[in-house]
Amino acid sequence: MTPGTLTRRLCATTLLAQAMSVFFGTLVAWRLAGTTGDPRAGAYLWGGLVLTALCVLAAGALRSRVGILLGWLAQFLTLAAGLVLPAMLVVAGLFGFLWWLCLSQGTRMDRLTAQRQAQADDPATDDTATDRESE
Repeated sequence: MTPGTLTRRLCATTLLAQAMSVFFGTLVAWRLAGTTGDPRAGAYLWGGLVLTALCVLAAGALRSRVGILLGWLAQFLTLAAGLVLPAMLVVAGLFGFLWWLCLSQGTRMDRLTAQRQAQADDPATDDTATDRESE
């Protein structure tokens, strides 16, 4: 099942906000590693930039199930980034919860919207049709 319009909007907003948080976390990890002389500073920078790009890519791919899978991958990789920068555990927790919430509630709201639209399109349940018949 492909995500509905509202689910896509909610999830894309979450992923784009996560991309900004990951980007700034990347800069922090890179500079901390650089000031302490850690030779992995460049790897932290490029890894974080790839994770940022993954968040943006997942937000753009939400028209299909691939976008959902990429979004989950971004959540798990953000959690793994907590090994490099412990503050990323908070970011991963917050955005992981938001991601799950947007998926579950967005799907629910899309389903309710589709039901209401189907009722509005069905002339048997249309209030104006029953009003006309009673006259």
